[in-house]
Amino acid sequence: MSEIQRPGALYQQVAAAIREAILSGEFAPDAMLPSEAQLMARYGVSRPTVRNAIAALRAEGLVDVRHGKGSFVRSDGQPALTLERRISHSSEGKFVMPNGDTWQEAEQPHTYRTHTTKDTGRLLQLAEEEALFGCDRLLTDPATGTRAMHRTLIPFEVAEAVPLLGKEPCKPPAAIYWVLTQAGHKLTWTETVRAHMPPPDERTTLQLPDATPILHVTRIAHGTDDRPLLLEELRVGADRAELTYRITADKQPTRRTRT
Repeated sequence: MSEIQRPGALYQQVAAAIREAILSGEFAPDAMLPSEAQLMARYGVSRPTVRNAIAALRAEGLVDVRHGKGSFVRSDGQPALTLERRISHSSEGKFVMPNGDTWQEAEQPHTYRTHTTKDTGRLLQLAEEEALFGCDRLLTDPATGTRAMHRTLIPFEVAEAVPLLGKEPCKPPAAIYWVLTQAGHKLTWTETVRAHMPPPDERTTLQLPDATPILHVTRIAHGTDDRPLLLEELRVGADRAELTYRITADKQPTRRTRT
């Protein structure tokens, strides 16, 4: 039995002792922790104290509780899925997404009408409450079980100029890019990535363990005049996926000299 002789609540002391065992390698990544009874005997504490200690470690992201199986040390290995964030052209001039064949739709896409918020309006360079077409998809990777939420937002004014987008706003992104180029736009893209803790509904939808952040990827397609035409949002668990980018050097702008 390991004696607990630290200050603080008893469950915090037990959590600290288990944490040390995890960080020292005694309990390896993906390994199942000792049972509640074994931890009670090891630390000389009650069952509620052990459960509170495990709950604290779950909140830290060190432990994952699998119902019916037990408590496991969270893996520190490589994510299950690598997403290439680049766009290519096919020989016919159409757009190809590197991971286009990876995802399958877990359910029927949901098309709806909505309005810009403060955040989406800023990204699309529109005021709040401007009309948008929206499309939400729940995607899954059959090889790894990774889930992702994908959202497309198209301003009404863009759909009015390109009527096919208003009729079919739930086309896949590569198909939307093609429609926009056929309407005369030369497209460029900007993309940002941030990590944050998901709200409960997103955590449930993505089937994430407790204390798992998500990667929130925002991509904007710009037209010939650099005006935002399309906003895409991708949300995926940071424990399941990583993003990779191909970087090329831009030409340095020509400096103008005064005569």
